Amino acid sequence: MTPRPGSLVRPSVDTPFHIDFEWWKRNDRDWHVYLKNLLCDEHRAQFDDLAASEQFDWVDPETAEVRRVDGLLHVLMTHCAQQPEFLRDRTSVVDSIFRLLLSQGNAPMTPREMAAWLNKPATTLVRLLSSRRVYRGIRPVQH
Repeated sequence: MTPRPGSLVRPSVDTPFHIDFEWWKRNDRDWHVYLKNLLCDEHRAQFDDLAASEQFDWVDPETAEVRRVDGLLHVLMTHCAQQPEFLRDRTSVVDSIFRLLLSQGNAPMTPREMAAWLNKPATTLVRLLSSRRVYRGIRPVQH
């Protein structure tokens, strides 16, 4: 069972987490600025003059689900986050988790799975992600 915000049940190393972009949009007015800084050089130039987020329909190739997606976020996840240096940049643990989730298309991942990618102890990751503070919108998946 995945805990709800304010729940007494604490996440474990097997609790799936994802980036809750709705939470992030509500709590960080500069979220697009942060995402622009993660773009590769090729796309950073293209999005330099972007004032507002452009939305478009995107079809998930695995589920055929049609979703409205943010253009900047889509390019970041489907191209920039797939570049080899994206996960190799020296960043904080939180930013490494954020980048990992982006590189995996924001598919939910457990701290145990993240640990294998990031070479960090799963217990350290779950302790960080289950603190009172929500970092970069990374939250347990709500069912």
